[in-house]
This record gives sequence, structure tokens and C-alpha cells, in this order.
Amino acid sequence: MMTSNPLPARESSMMMIRRRNKMKSRIVNDQIQNPNTSNQWKSEARQQLYSTKLLQALRHVRLNSHPSRGGGGGGGGKVVRETADRVLATTAKGRSRWSRAILTNRLKMKFMKKRRQRAKAATLSAINRPRKPRLSILKLKSKNLPAVQRKVRLLGRLVPGCRKEQLPVILEETIDYISALQMQIRAINNLLLASTSGAAAGPS
Repeated sequence: MMTSNPLPARESSMMMIRRRNKMKSRIVNDQIQNPNTSNQWKSEARQQLYSTKLLQALRHVRLNSHPSRGGGGGGGGKVVRETADRVLATTAKGRSRWSRAILTNRLKMKFMKKRRQRAKAATLSAINRPRKPRLSILKLKSKNLPAVQRKVRLLGRLVPGCRKEQLPVILEETIDYISALQMQIRAINNLLLASTSGAAAGPS
């Protein structure tokens, strides 16, 4: 008469417990190594680090700028804004989706600029052609969506790198992104106050 051996069932349960403990420890290690909370942007050390990197980047932009390129006006403001966002993403060290999206978008913009220049000559001849009005399928889909899903999709478009993400990821990235932008505003205001006070204290 054969007896059932309980060892395989016990071994399988032990293996499941070990796997569960490994997963828990991996999650804890990921949270320690890659913190994605808004508290990191409230520290003075992170703000000071961002201010230092931003000053270095702006000095580099001023050295590379040329009067013939139209550095003044709206173009200069755009360059400063792009530099501030790029330094903010660099300060985040690529630990968030929005920071990785900003850094990769900068490389894509360089590639797309060359591509647009090549396609501009080809599109000049097609301007005079009569065009039929096209109805966007994406607009039709967005109109049929419920109000909550439309707001989630809009929020995903506002936060870099979250256009096709799910709601939990969008909310987590939004909280971190807003905290980073608040720190950016504080740092830029402090830099502006320091520059104006230094100019006022200079020789008359």
C-alpha cells in the first residue's frame, strides 16, 4: 500500500514563501535606491544642487550664444526655459518617467529638426493642392470617453512621459513632477533675487 509523501507540497510552499520574501526585499531596495517621492524636492540640499547646475548651464548657454542667431526676445526665453527643464531632469537622475522623457525628448528634437528641414522643400509644392477635410479618429474617441477618462488622458499629456500610462503611474509621476516644478520656481526666484541685489550693491 502506497503512502502519500507530504514533502513536495511542503517544499513548494517553502519556495513560494522564499519567492515572496525576495520580491518584498527587491521592492524595498528599489524604493531605497530609486526614491520617487515628492519629499526629495523639498530639501535645501536638492535645491542648492539644482541652483548650482542651473547657473553652470546658463553660463554655458551665454558663452555659446551669438548675437546674429537672435538670442534676445522670445527665443532667449525659450532657451532658458529648456535649459532649466533639462537641468531639472538631470537633477532627478532619470529616476522618474518625466525626467527620462525630457532628456530623450531633447535628443529627438535635434533629430526632428534636421528631418523637418529635409521635408520642408517637399511640402512647399503640396501647399497649392486642394486638401480634403479629414476627421481625426482620436478626437472621435476622446469625445466618446467618460469625463474621468478624458481628464486622465489630459493629465497624461501634461506630464512628460505619461501619455500612454495607467492612472496610478500618472498620479505618482504628477505628484513628483509638481514638487520638482515648485522647487524649480523657488530656485529661480532665489537666483533672480541674488542677481538683482548684487546689481544694486554694485558700483553706481
